[in-house]
Amino acid sequence: MKILVLNGPNLARLDIRDSSIYGDFTYPELVAFIEASAEALGFIADVRQSNEEAQIIGWLHEAADASLPVIINPAAFTHYSYAIRDAAELLKSPLIEVHLSNPLSREEFRHTSVISGVATGTIAGFGPNSYILALEALKKLLHK
Repeated sequence: MKILVLNGPNLARLDIRDSSIYGDFTYPELVAFIEASAEALGFIADVRQSNEEAQIIGWLHEAADASLPVIINPAAFTHYSYAIRDAAELLKSPLIEVHLSNPLSREEFRHTSVISGVATGTIAGFGPNSYILALEALKKLLHK
């Protein structure tokens, strides 16, 4: 089964971001990790990243039209993109919000997610393992 894994702004720059927050790996390493983990669970992961809100909205529309499950790390868009939230709300399949770090342990402005209210669930703070936990949850949700 195909799933969409969407990553928001600045995630393609993990190699130069604060490793104490985001970990010590590159974005290509994260993509390979997600793809291998998804394959081990029987999924084909289409992993995408964009710094542009409109692109992410378009991908969510694509997922809604195709009834694809989505794992999304909206990154900074988490806290203020009502447009991404509205697009995510159109999904009929499960949507799992993930974060590498725990937003609640960081600056106060990161404590609010406008996406969580329309997500099936949220997993945060486990580094790249947040994606594995999301994949495992997705597998269980789809095999109820």
